[in-house]
Formats: sequence, C-alpha cells, structure tokens
Amino acid sequence: MQTPVKNAVLVGIQLPKISSSELQASLDELTRLVTTLGYSVIGQVTQKRASDRSASILGDGKLKELAQWTDGSGKIAAVVERKLSKAAEKWKQNKESDDESDEDAADDGFPELSSSNGDDSNRRLQLESEETEDDTLSSSSIPADKIGAADIVIVDTDLSPSQIRNLESATGVTVLDRTGVIIEIFSRHARTRAARLQVEIARLTYVAPRLRETGGGEDRGGGGVGGKGAGESALELDKRKIRDRIKELKIELASIGNEHEVRRARRQQEISVALVGYTNAGKSSLMRAMTGSEVLVADKLFATLDTTIRPLHPETRPKVLLSDTVGFIKKLPHDLVASFKSTLDEALNASLLLFVVDSSDPSFRSQLEVTQSVLGEVGANETPRLLILNKRDRLTPDQELSLKTEYPDAVMLSTRNKDDLKSLRDQIMSYFETDMQDEDIFVPYTAKGIIGEIRGKMKVLSESYDEKGVSLKVRSHAESIASIKKKITTTRS
Repeated sequence: MQTPVKNAVLVGIQLPKISSSELQASLDELTRLVTTLGYSVIGQVTQKRASDRSASILGDGKLKELAQWTDGSGKIAAVVERKLSKAAEKWKQNKESDDESDEDAADDGFPELSSSNGDDSNRRLQLESEETEDDTLSSSSIPADKIGAADIVIVDTDLSPSQIRNLESATGVTVLDRTGVIIEIFSRHARTRAARLQVEIARLTYVAPRLRETGGGEDRGGGGVGGKGAGESALELDKRKIRDRIKELKIELASIGNEHEVRRARRQQEISVALVGYTNAGKSSLMRAMTGSEVLVADKLFATLDTTIRPLHPETRPKVLLSDTVGFIKKLPHDLVASFKSTLDEALNASLLLFVVDSSDPSFRSQLEVTQSVLGEVGANETPRLLILNKRDRLTPDQELSLKTEYPDAVMLSTRNKDDLKSLRDQIMSYFETDMQDEDIFVPYTAKGIIGEIRGKMKVLSESYDEKGVSLKVRSHAESIASIKKKITTTRS
C-alpha cells in the first residue's frame, strides 16, 4: 500500500539585506529539497522582518495566515501551567471574590465609572489597527481548496527550540527548519557505514538542544550516593544519553577514518582528481561517463553522500584516479561539514580539483562561491582547480558564447557528448604531463616485476630489447622515476 504524499507549506523570511530575488531563489531551492524528501509543496508564506529572532519568527497576521494552511489555531499556547503558591492562590481567590462583588454592585443600578468620553477608546482601536496593518492576510493568500491542507510547515532558516515549539503550537502540525530537512535527506541517502555514522552524529548534534521538557520538573530519577538530592530530570538524562552516544559514534568513525587513511596512503603515489561542486551539478553523471563505473545517478539533491573512487577509463598511463564527493548547498549546516570532513579529505588530498557547475542554472555563480567557501573550511584552497561548465546541451548558442567569453579557461561540456569527454580527458592528462619528465631507463631481465610497475605507473613512449634487458623511454614524475631506478639498483646488487 502506497503511503500518501504529505503536503508542505514553506515559510520564508526576508531580512533587510536579502533581496526579493534572493529570497525566491532560496525558496525554490528549499522546494527541491522538500520534493527530494517526497513531500508536495502546496504554498508559501513570506514576510519582511527586521530580524528572525522573534518568538514565532512571523508577525501575528502572518502567523494566522500560516495557521489557515494547516487548520491551526494561530495562537501560541502557554508552555507550562505554573503552580501558584498557597499565598498567591489565596490572593487570587480574594480577587475573584472582590470582582464578583463589583459586578453585583453594577447590577444593583450603580452606573459604571468612565474616565473619558469614548475618544480614547476609539484612538486605541485605531492604533491597534495601524500596528497590525502589515501583518494582515493578503487578499488572495490561500486558495479555498488549500485551507487546512498542509501536513507540515518548513521554514527556510534555522529555528531555535522555542521557535519550533511556538510554530507547532500555532499551526498544530510538525515544523522543520532548513537544517532539519537537509539532515533528513542525508539520513535517507547514506549507504556506507562511514556515511551513516557521519549523518547520525550530525543528527544527534542537531536534536540535542531541541529536546523539550515534557513535565513540570517532577520526572526526576534518584539522587547520587544514598539517594539524596534531586537527581536528573528526564530532559537532562536524555541529553546525557545523546552526548554519550555522540562520543561512541565519533570513536567508531575515527577507526573507520584510520582505515581510509591507510587506503589513501597506498594511493599516494597515484594521481588523483576530485569532482567537487554544488549538489545536483552533474558530478555523478560525469564520474560515470569518465570511468565507466555504475555510480548512482539521480536527479535529486544529495543523491551521492559516499566518496566513490575509480580510475579513468580507458585506463591511462600513468593511472589517474577520479573521486566523486558529497555535494554542497547554501546554508549547509556546519555540523554536517564537520561530520563529512573525512569524506571531503579526498578533495584535500587530490592533485587536481574539477569544479563542476550546472551552466544552465542562472544561479551557478553563487553556487560556485558556496563550493569555494566550504572547501576553504576544510583547507583545500591551495589545490589546483579546473572549472567544468556542465550541461552545455541545455544552453542556447548565445548563452554558450557568453559563458566562453566570461570563463575562457573553463571546460564546457555535456556528459552525453563523447567528443567533450575526450577533450576533458586529454586536458587532464596534459595538465599532469607538464610536471613530468622524459627519461631513458634500462631494466635488466633479472629485475623481476619492474617492467610491470613501469607500465602501470608511467607512460611508455618507446621500448627496445637486447640480450641483457629492455630499454624504455618513459614519461613520469621525477619522484616515480627515482623510485624505479632505486629498485633497479637494488636488484643488481
């Protein structure tokens, strides 16, 4: 039985330094994120605000408009019902008794006293009207068939625990912020053990401050030695469990990270190229086209979370390894960047970075800035890079010409065009060959395994044979040539 699709309404806050176009672009991206989760976006609520730190993030009028989408009350309920002391309870009873006496006196014919002629009352109503004018419902804000149709509210910014609680109280449905959506997507797409550990650490780090007190403080366990003291509340106990779990996950992730370091050390003598860029820029499609591997390709955000490493195909001499890394996005939570640092280390240790962008996306320039910013956080600023303007098949001739003028050193390609892929392959090889040197090496027949290693790691330009061994003219890095010569000398002695 197919699960019914949940309807979502988006909330966007336009702060003073954000333009209307930037707000809409961010909401469009959030729509794609929400769609990736399997929800259907049925509407948006936006408002200009001086700050996003208010209790409900929205003004009263917009909060009521949002509540119409979800069939909520539009009002924020009190968090806890405070218990009054005996003195306060007695005062309250006396006050209610006095109020009842006043009402009885009014019913007995005494006129109600008034300190004004009614003008103050009219003035107060006018001021209240002016204060709420900016928050009133727009005339065509919600289609009739959409009232009460939303099952979830998603806000395009990070929310504090109290803001989430207040919005859920007013709307009566679950509320997620942007970080919550991204973490949920990561949770669903993580496949390897390392990726699942990284996502779980980020999720628990996100959840911990958002845990809520469920009672009025009576949920406390026993104290310490002898059972004295208040002990831990249920909330404190849950937070401690989360901290302990995060510590366990980090230890387990570190052990996996050590395994990755060992593998990375084995590949150190080989040339590596890392694909980096915004999510859904086409990195996995390019990876599949350049290596012939069956990597996952999907028109979804964050379809790839696990690093995949494959050699270029047909295989080159020297061998070039290509790695596909996790995509980036605007407002990517820092906890996720920190959690995926081991994955991003592939970019840090690469010999060359290919910055892949979707050239058909009007916002690819800002996406490129996001990529550069995130790589800066992991210290990959100094690595040589090459800009790849992907999806050229979606451009008009004029757009293509304009981009070639703007980015003369970039490689423009379509993964569906074999000539484009061959051109990129040749450019990658020519880049590495500029740092190589040609050398003549003589390998005696007694040096077993050396010729196979040369063919695997170097480009053989020519070779000839005589009765003593093989003479090869090779092209490779100076370090690799020196290593081979040292091995040949060792076998002779």
